[in-house]
Amino acid sequence: MFITLEGIDGSGKSTQAELLTENIRSARGEEGVIWTKEPGGWPGGDSLRKVLLEGSLHHPLTEVFLFLADRCEHVEQVILPALAAGKIVVCERYSDSTVAYQWGGRGIERGKIEGLLSWASFPSPDITFWIDLPAEKAYDRMVSRGSPRDRLESEGLSFLSRVRQGFCTLAEENPDRIVPVDGDGRADLIASEIYRKVEEYFFP
Repeated sequence: MFITLEGIDGSGKSTQAELLTENIRSARGEEGVIWTKEPGGWPGGDSLRKVLLEGSLHHPLTEVFLFLADRCEHVEQVILPALAAGKIVVCERYSDSTVAYQWGGRGIERGKIEGLLSWASFPSPDITFWIDLPAEKAYDRMVSRGSPRDRLESEGLSFLSRVRQGFCTLAEENPDRIVPVDGDGRADLIASEIYRKVEEYFFP
């Protein structure tokens, strides 16, 4: 079972990925689930993550190719072996983020991005939870943290708004896979809602 969590920066997807993993472990055992993330969720992936989140990138396609390179190793070294072993994979960010950020946020032609994703033959998630939060609230959350923001988080409110619209479009086009979740609420209540959906889909 392959579960992904998506959303703009500041939406709370990291918290929800962690809580979902904890809930599945409580119900199904420690060894039956792994929690991973992009970029950099594979052995040796920290170097690519650092370049993507902190590097000075100028060509508009550099970011696309680096994210795809990261995903190739992530899928090969982590996701596919876990799925083959019968484990549940909870992944924070995946291909929907590539489309939403690069097409919605950067304005790169969508067909070219999706063509690259198709060519790479990445496995498709069984279900995706899109943690939706208005861009203004997500931006305020990031500002209130007071900690240094990475390169993507520093893009500003208009960028976040475009990315959120990209996720909106993807959710409308893929209702059978993408489940919108209201991210404006208590984290524990949101986590309960997500886990109920997981039980409905996979543990009837």
